Amino acid sequence: MMAASDWFRTPPGQALLRWEQAQFDAAVADVFGYHALQLGLPEIDALAANRMPHRWLALPDAAGTAQAAQAAAQDAPAGRILLAASPAALPFAEGSLDLIALPHTLELCGDPHAALREAHRALMHEGRLVITGLVPWRARLWQRLHGGGPLYLPPGHEFIAPQRLRDWLRLLGFELCEQRYGNDSGLPPGAGWLRQLAARLARAGATGWPITRAAWCISAIKRAHGMRLIGAAWKTPAARLAPVPAASRAANPPARRQRGQSAPRSQKGQ
Repeated sequence: MMAASDWFRTPPGQALLRWEQAQFDAAVADVFGYHALQLGLPEIDALAANRMPHRWLALPDAAGTAQAAQAAAQDAPAGRILLAASPAALPFAEGSLDLIALPHTLELCGDPHAALREAHRALMHEGRLVITGLVPWRARLWQRLHGGGPLYLPPGHEFIAPQRLRDWLRLLGFELCEQRYGNDSGLPPGAGWLRQLAARLARAGATGWPITRAAWCISAIKRAHGMRLIGAAWKTPAARLAPVPAASRAANPPARRQRGQSAPRSQKGQ
């Protein structure tokens, strides 16, 4: 039985990691701030293109043994701080992270809903979340091609469709920025209708059919919706009287007598 970390060292796994590395580089290059976190999958550096001064690599508790931590430290690039943390309980204050990268983290953890809520809690307003994963039916096809073994994930975990993840993000208040699909670049040796189907799907994905591709990358922003205070309906403002201009001599000048017009009688006797 092949574990997920072992599969990522195979030629198809290496091709997938190269594609995901390019997606992370494009997604995090223009994200600014001070604190960034990559949770899981130390085989790639999801924060390599980012310029934040504080960057962490957290390993889940499932892989937090001494042997796994030592192997992750050897594979992890220099400059990243290693720590052990559960995806559902991050050791960061609320709203303290500017960027969180989840490479296959939701697929490999036991409770993806809790991990996504925890990422939402730790992100600050306008923070960025970048997630990668595998299309479920394409991953199952690869398993059938390799004899039915769990080549992508350990047993007991299931894949997450990108449509389903988009619904989860919207419910938490995230705004979707970009979604990209990647195609697998290798096929196992042998023949049969499954291999022919996989080859056709690979060609269709290369020509621009996103539904036939094998991997996805979703980027989202945590939005803070503002409030508008509305008073009670019975509290109506008091009516204001319009100012009335006072009469003045300058405003209403006396009419001038025309030439030849007689004066009033009261003035004749004076």
